[in-house]
Amino acid sequence: MDEREFLADEFEKHRVRLRAVAYRMLGSLAEADDAVQESWFRLSRSDAGAIGNLGGWLTTVVGRVCLDMLRSRTARREDPLEERLPDPVIGPESGLDPEQEALMADSVGLALLVVLQSLTPAERLAFVLHDTFAVPFEDIAPIVGRSPAAARQLASRARRRVRGAAPVPERDPARQREVVQAFQAAAQGGDFEALVAVLDPDVVLRADTGAAELTVVHGAEAVAGQALLFRGVGGRARPALVNGAAGVVGVVDGQARSVLSFTIVDGRIAAIDILADPTRLAALDVTALG
Repeated sequence: MDEREFLADEFEKHRVRLRAVAYRMLGSLAEADDAVQESWFRLSRSDAGAIGNLGGWLTTVVGRVCLDMLRSRTARREDPLEERLPDPVIGPESGLDPEQEALMADSVGLALLVVLQSLTPAERLAFVLHDTFAVPFEDIAPIVGRSPAAARQLASRARRRVRGAAPVPERDPARQREVVQAFQAAAQGGDFEALVAVLDPDVVLRADTGAAELTVVHGAEAVAGQALLFRGVGGRARPALVNGAAGVVGVVDGQARSVLSFTIVDGRIAAIDILADPTRLAALDVTALG
């Protein structure tokens, strides 16, 4: 085995972790793969023998790549982060495959990713690298061009915003599914009162249809009214895991037509995130859902 093959093998040991970092930063699986590939290019052009901690070095490199990508988005004023839902990671109720499980380590539901998208690129990087992947602020500081103390402040500010906007969700899969099934039954049965009962009073529904802006609905009664429209949607609603939590995928002729992700807090639905963008849904493989 020559030196480049050895380096490639070592890189592969870190690929899943790097993809998890990039997914949290970018909210896009395709862009996450691009960022991971760029980190390999940078490693292949570097003096690998001088790198003491390859995993740490690659994590900071992919973080820097993602930060540049986020800043480029902002500078171009294209694809505003707050106007699209992150890509969902879907799998059968029986569980995600090992690579998906690694991607979802430490639970990264769509609702949390939506909150992360509201942060500045530097805040997002400091929070993701430190709070999720335990990267020291001394290593984060050069990436954002600030002192370690300032990087710590970025993460602290991001943490406060995340805690204020993303309540801790229900972790029990059985309880999650029970609440989702109650929601589906009420929607399909046209039971407005039952819908309101299963929704948090401050529930928010976000729907991404591929249009320029998200459709956002607030409040239990307004969301219940929208849910009653589900009765007229054809196809089959298949239970699924969406980013590790109970969700529903609407399937027509073997093709995903919608992906619904639910955030359950204290026995009620606090958020519903719906991806209904035909272009993005066309890339999803739903064969494993049965």
